Amino acid sequence: MSQANTGCAVEVAAEEPRARESLWSKALYKFMHDRMGMWSLAVVALYGIIALGVWAGLWGQGWSANDGPMWAPPSSEYWLGTNIIGQDIFQRAIFSTKTAFEVGLVVAVLSTILGGLLGALSGFFSNRWADELILWLMGVLDSIPFYLFVAAIAFALSGFPYAMHVAMVLTFWTATARLVRGEVIKLKNFEFVEAARAIGVPQFTIIFRHILPNTFHILLVQATIVFVGAIKSEVILSFLGLGVKNGVSWGLMIAESTQEVQAGHFSNFITASAFLFVLVMAFNMFSDALQDALDPKKVQ
Repeated sequence: MSQANTGCAVEVAAEEPRARESLWSKALYKFMHDRMGMWSLAVVALYGIIALGVWAGLWGQGWSANDGPMWAPPSSEYWLGTNIIGQDIFQRAIFSTKTAFEVGLVVAVLSTILGGLLGALSGFFSNRWADELILWLMGVLDSIPFYLFVAAIAFALSGFPYAMHVAMVLTFWTATARLVRGEVIKLKNFEFVEAARAIGVPQFTIIFRHILPNTFHILLVQATIVFVGAIKSEVILSFLGLGVKNGVSWGLMIAESTQEVQAGHFSNFITASAFLFVLVMAFNMFSDALQDALDPKKVQ
């Protein structure tokens, strides 16, 4: 074998493993080399550890105790001081992290599942009555102002402890459904779907086993976007008195701080705002990096 042929053979052998790489492995490689994406993931992971610690009872359990002095300055006992009734601001901010993750995860998972299922059905049966019904429902929900609709649902179900979660799930699923519908309309004309139809595979099996898994990259990115939107919505609703009832959140802390700010005490307001700002910014950057990594047009 000549030297030229040997070089070509080595080059082909080196390219074969790369050709067999999946979209997910390429996306993981690209994401891990995104410095901002990794930094944002580290910040989100830190918040997640804080939330898990609160769930496990390791810290943040003294959020409701009001045995401290009013408006105590930061000290070794009260790291960020106390509020107007002597509650530890740091403990309340830590506990609010659990509240934010609880709302974000529940709303993101449920709205993504609902939007993915209805979007897949709408896209597969496009131009039929099922598609028209789902599109009509999405149009009706999208035509109502977001915060007005969420506030109305939360107020109507005020006696239900998960009224806010239900309201946000009913609001956020439409964006996911539209994205999935468009992707399914494209995928249902691919050869692997035509082959499944040709051998008599049931329609719902084609949808849930062959088509819907190919939209997972869209669902993953959309779930991160909904997570951030749910946290911001919870803060606004809690600030208005329509959100968290049996606990504490950053929105409640900001609402409580209105009188404190007028009295010249800013610790409660700054702490809640800072915790919220850092998490939202980190998750937004994480979502952008994840979207870039999973974009089939950019993954080479």
